[in-house]
Amino acid sequence: MKIGIIGAGNIGGNLTRRLTALGHEVSVANSRGPQTLTALAEETGATPVTASEAAKGAQVVVVTVPLKAVPDLPAGLLDGAAEGVTVIDTGNYYPQRDGRIAAIEDGLPESRWTEQRIGHPVIKAFNGTYAQDILDRGRPQGTPNRQALPVAGDDPAAKQAVRDLIDALGFDTVDGGGLDDSWRQQPGTPVYGNRGDADAITKGLAEASPERTAEFRA
Repeated sequence: MKIGIIGAGNIGGNLTRRLTALGHEVSVANSRGPQTLTALAEETGATPVTASEAAKGAQVVVVTVPLKAVPDLPAGLLDGAAEGVTVIDTGNYYPQRDGRIAAIEDGLPESRWTEQRIGHPVIKAFNGTYAQDILDRGRPQGTPNRQALPVAGDDPAAKQAVRDLIDALGFDTVDGGGLDDSWRQQPGTPVYGNRGDADAITKGLAEASPERTAEFRA
């Protein structure tokens, strides 16, 4: 599968490592230009590109940049993507980093905010996952207590594509509902940073509160 990854930080870099290892054709971009991704490209075989090129022909695009950088993504970012492209948003709102985003403070789910800015539906996943776990904690399907990740989104086919990809990476998934329910996996909730299995994640989603904790409010 052709996958574009926009953002080469901890999550983006480790997804690049694992997805190339699984045989996917990965293009990766960051805000500083492809010349800064030479080492990652040499390590993984991924193709370093500009952000505007990352989605070209891609069946899956991963947006893994700070929320404050989302409005700066190139216009028409997904124009050259494959028909029916699935977009994964890994983002979280950290006001100490991103500044105050009034709509999110007022209750708009973070990924809905991102979706509105890029003009394409997104699936929220990986936002509460430790980056190193992507490399270290994947296990074969059926392994007892296999770590599970919540996945939220409105498009059933896109959500299933993401769940299948996560399964291939070595993790179970739990349906986190539609994108308007994705607050259940935002920072400060029981599933954020939770390494539990599917039962634990299901329980955590059910126990989540839409009220943002003080640590994650401006």
